Amino acid sequence: MSSMNRVFLAGNLTRDPELKQTGSGQAVADLGVAVSEKYKNREGEMVERVCFADVVVWGRQAETCEQYLTKGAAVLVEGRLQLDRWETPEGQPRSKMRVCAQRVQFIGRGRAVSEATTDDAPAVAQAAVAAEEREDLPF
Repeated sequence: MSSMNRVFLAGNLTRDPELKQTGSGQAVADLGVAVSEKYKNREGEMVERVCFADVVVWGRQAETCEQYLTKGAAVLVEGRLQLDRWETPEGQPRSKMRVCAQRVQFIGRGRAVSEATTDDAPAVAQAAVAAEEREDLPF
């Protein structure tokens, strides 16, 4: 049987994207995404459980995330799980599981709608602006 490594997350950013450059000049952004789940417990009470995921985004998409997303923005992330391993300066092994994003869709309002013009906004943000304009129509 072949294996598959695919992750889909829909949630909200827990902080503003942190954009950095690698030594070779490649853009990389770190995102924190909170995904909440609501369910009824045995007593019939609604309970909310939140899962926090670290997401890494590369290249032009990383720059776009930093430019248009802010803490609280709703996003849909598609990617794969990645286990990073390293040693501390003291020689202690460490590891961290995170999502390596292949696509980040903006599904909520953020800076793209409120601060940018439609000329410099990405296609997703342009669609959000167009939808907002349609809501203002009298019919």
